[in-house]
Amino acid sequence: MTGNEPSASGATSGGGIEQEQRERTSEAEADDDLAYGIEDKPPVGESAVLGVQHYLTMVGANIAVPLILASAMGMPNDVTARFIGTFFVVSGIATLAQTTFGNRYPIVQGAPFSMLTPALAVVTVVTTTGVGAGTWEEALLQLQGAIIVAALVEVAIGYLGLIGKLRQYLSPVVIAPTIALIGLSLFGAPQIAAADQNWWLLGLTLGLIVLFSQYLDVRHRAFRLYPVVLGLAIAWIVAAGLSVGGVIPSGNPGHIALDDITNTSPVFAIYPFQWGTPQFTGAFIAGMIAGVLASIAESIGDYYAVADITGSGAPSKKRINHGIGMEGLMNVFSGIMGTGGSTSYSENIGAIGLTGVASRYVVQVGAAVMIVVGFIGYFGQAIATIPDPIVGGLFIAMFGQIIAVGLSNLRHVDLDSSRNTFIIGFALFVGLAMPAYMGGVGGVGAFRAGVSNIALIGPILGERLIADTIYVVGSTGMAVGGLAALVLDNTIPGDREERGIAEWNRLTEDEFESFWDR
Repeated sequence: MTGNEPSASGATSGGGIEQEQRERTSEAEADDDLAYGIEDKPPVGESAVLGVQHYLTMVGANIAVPLILASAMGMPNDVTARFIGTFFVVSGIATLAQTTFGNRYPIVQGAPFSMLTPALAVVTVVTTTGVGAGTWEEALLQLQGAIIVAALVEVAIGYLGLIGKLRQYLSPVVIAPTIALIGLSLFGAPQIAAADQNWWLLGLTLGLIVLFSQYLDVRHRAFRLYPVVLGLAIAWIVAAGLSVGGVIPSGNPGHIALDDITNTSPVFAIYPFQWGTPQFTGAFIAGMIAGVLASIAESIGDYYAVADITGSGAPSKKRINHGIGMEGLMNVFSGIMGTGGSTSYSENIGAIGLTGVASRYVVQVGAAVMIVVGFIGYFGQAIATIPDPIVGGLFIAMFGQIIAVGLSNLRHVDLDSSRNTFIIGFALFVGLAMPAYMGGVGGVGAFRAGVSNIALIGPILGERLIADTIYVVGSTGMAVGGLAALVLDNTIPGDREERGIAEWNRLTEDEFESFWDR
């Protein structure tokens, strides 16, 4: 399916002209919503601020992953700060590579939650069963080895064109719930739903972002372009002042320990194999491959989301292949550097919707800034002081936008069709229900033990490779919902107009147009 394919409706002169007019109107409206399009290049200074803003939207996740891993490994505090810095350096380099040589979309790359489950499984096995020395260094080296090999599989999947071949089976009926589940899956994130949540600080952050991006955006250009920077900065200053004044006591949600910022090395030495030579264990690699597959599913949803929110044509097979292949290469790089992997980030796609800044150049400048500051210890510590309630307010604004972007794909399909509404509803429900079930079984080990007791097929399902794959994919909402929608949409009878494929084909970018011109 390419943009060169003739469509049934396009054969009728009047209908074709009307359709083209609707498409031009839709694209024009999308352009009007953007302060900067994909190819625009704002001044360097402005681009730097806008680029940092893109990174601030994903800072919670890009810090949460290393902090979770460091805590599980028992990593010393001074090493943890350097570990966080390494994540930002890898994120910056991966973003530059992806935006320049990969899919060339303005998507930030960062540490994936989809690979966190198998990563924690590796760490737990090493530290509790005494694999090797049983230390945090041994756990990290085993994690590096698993990521490197699993990433090579991702490289092959991308550059051999295996993912692009799935393009012909994707319709808006599949993509809409997949993208929506990216946002819906994080409604229960601890930064939002913690039992001891500091709701007034979360509400302040969310309120400021909404105020600047939705109500005051027409009053001043700064409010339109920098709602996230302004919202986070004001909320952080308020929280810091209340912490110093004792209103928010130490240990309470929202407390900021200013002394932590200076209590670190000024500059970190970050380099390949800085933790030692990676170790390779088959069982760990198998589990990590499952995490990579879930990451691929999430990334494809991100590609469609950013194309839709920027008014671009749906991504071609070539763009999808280049994107996944480059993500694989950057995962290999992340394993060499000693982090927890790299993938496309949904957070900054939400930022595009809020700010209207979709410039690839802006994201590249922001990536360059992140590479530099990743080596600066004070930066890593300062970012780490952003409290969870502030990050939670940011998450609500960002992921609500992504849900809306996913559902907007339904404008291409026939919503009077009971077939379509069944598939969409089922995919959304199972995409929320299955991860909830997986979260309650007690971890990958408990799941493996449980499925091994199933009659007849238990011995097969209980194999580490199969059980870990099911657990990791089943824990990823967009993977579960997307797969459910994919199977149903391609097996339940429905014509191309009904499914939205005929219209979507007319909006898909030309497969044969020069990829590097985009």
